[in-house]
Formats: sequence, C-alpha cells, structure tokens
Amino acid sequence: MKRPVAYFAGTGHYVPPGILTNHDFASRGIETSHEWIVERTGIHQRHIATETESTAHLAAEAARVAMARAGVTAGELDTIMLSTATPDRLLPSTAVDVQALLGATRAAAMDVGAACTGWIYALAAGEGLIASGSAETVLVVGSEKMSSIVDWQDRSTCVLFGDGAGATVLKRSKHHKGILSSFIRSDGTLAELLWRPSGGATVPFTEAVLTDRSHFVQMAGREVFKHAVRSMSEAADRALDQARLTGTDIDVMIPHQANVRIIEATAKHANIPMDKVYVNVDRYGNTSSASIGIALNEAIESGRVHEGSTVLLVAFGAGFTWGSMIVRF
Repeated sequence: MKRPVAYFAGTGHYVPPGILTNHDFASRGIETSHEWIVERTGIHQRHIATETESTAHLAAEAARVAMARAGVTAGELDTIMLSTATPDRLLPSTAVDVQALLGATRAAAMDVGAACTGWIYALAAGEGLIASGSAETVLVVGSEKMSSIVDWQDRSTCVLFGDGAGATVLKRSKHHKGILSSFIRSDGTLAELLWRPSGGATVPFTEAVLTDRSHFVQMAGREVFKHAVRSMSEAADRALDQARLTGTDIDVMIPHQANVRIIEATAKHANIPMDKVYVNVDRYGNTSSASIGIALNEAIESGRVHEGSTVLLVAFGAGFTWGSMIVRF
C-alpha cells in the first residue's frame, strides 16, 4: 500500500433550501407517482435551486464550510478544481467565478467535465498536483444545478435529479491518512446513452433546438443502469486491488447517489453489507458530481466516518465515465 500523498483536510456541502417532493410533480402536470419513483430509484425528494442561485453560488457555499473546517484561508489555496456538468456559462469557466466569490486571488482555477464521476476525477487531479509539487492546498468542489438542464416535460428524467454542492480541501499528507488508491476510466463510444445532444459548438442553440428540446438531458435508462452496475463494480475492484484491501476492510462505502438499486448491486459485488453503505439519494436525488461530496460530508457530520475510517468512494456518469477512490481518514 502506498503512503498517501494528499489527505482530506476538511469537507463541506450546501444544498438550496427549496425542496421538490415526489408528490409535487402532480402540480407541475407530470404524470407520475411517489410510489413509482421510489420503487425504481429510491428517491423521495430533491433540492431545487432558484433562478438566482447559480452553480458558482452553490459551490462557494460548500467551499466555505470545507475551508473553515480545514483551517484554510482563500489566500492559501493554490488550485480550485470545480467539477460540474452545469456550468453557469460556456466561457469562461465556472471555477473562476468561484475563485472570485471566495477571493482566492492567487489560485489557479479550472472546470472538470466528467459528469457524475467528476468529483473523483477532480480529486485525482488534485492529488496529482500535490504529488508533483505544483500545489500544497487544493480545493475540490462538485457543484450542480441539474434542474437547469432537465426537461420538465420528460417524466423519465426530471424526477431523478437535484441541485447541490460538495467540497473538500486536499492538503499534502505527512502521516498515514489520505488517499490510498484511485481509479478513473471512460468510454466515449457510449456517449449517446446519456447526453445533451444540442447546445454546444457542434449543434449550437437555434430556434429549432429550443423547439425540439434537444438541449436537455436525454437518457436510455435501461442501458445506463446496466453499464452503471458493471462499471461501478469494476471501479470498486480496481481501487481495492490497488490499495491491497478487500471489501471487508472498508468501514464505509459512499457511492454516487443515482439509484438505490445500482448502489445495492455495487455493494453486493464488493462484498460490502448495506449497513456499511451511506445512502442519501432518498433526500437529494441525483446531484451528479456533487453527490459523493454531499454524502461524505453528511457521513462525517453524523459520525459514520471518523478518524481511522477507511472509505470507498465510487461513481459512474455520462461519457461514460467511472472511477473510485479509497481514503483513510
């Protein structure tokens, strides 16, 4: 097992106060039911941002909590890595808006686009910057305003997603706690199974795009489910192998919170009982790259994760992307 290069010095999360329950969809004219959503996903409610609550705003709120717990000021940040699938604009990055909101004037800031796996991608990149000597203190945030890119006329997708942000401060490890292993992969040949077909440089916004609603998220649910289970299982295996651990060595597994059935299948494959798995998809829905950060911070606040805990993080997202990380706290 390698000696950790970087550790989680502090975590935080933020979700907007507005809540949309499964029962509320009826008032929006969407033909679905609480029972149907819960049976297929495990979701009961999700937090939804207002028009004035931006992705950068959510990120900055989560970041301030993580920085305070890490005892780090904005001036000490070397790099800000913002994972998001819902940037506030296409140019420049949303990360620079977060930098401005925090007053982190000496930090480099960049967006990471790996969808739901983005937080793990950003953590791996942050660890690499610390390992290379390019940074000592890295702020990693996953922030999503998924409500801005879902089609509220498509009941197969709009019931799934919520808004929020999770953050952590990575610092150089001088002890035996921190990131023990990480694994990231992608497969672009499957992009059209979960994507936004229009709204980018290839198919820019036009009246036709707005009419056919092709700038919203589209998903082939059954295919995504199948690949998610397979890929998250592989990711869990690879992180465990690299750390020379087994599922029995894991104290808490914190998976991407997309669907409780995917979570259960991944835990079973890794030989981790569900009482060791942190699940909050019922309260937040799928917050994309923010989901693991939110769940991790809740697990720390509740005492589920504490000093000495060995934690498996694992995710899958559009791209397709998937990845995992084992962290000792």
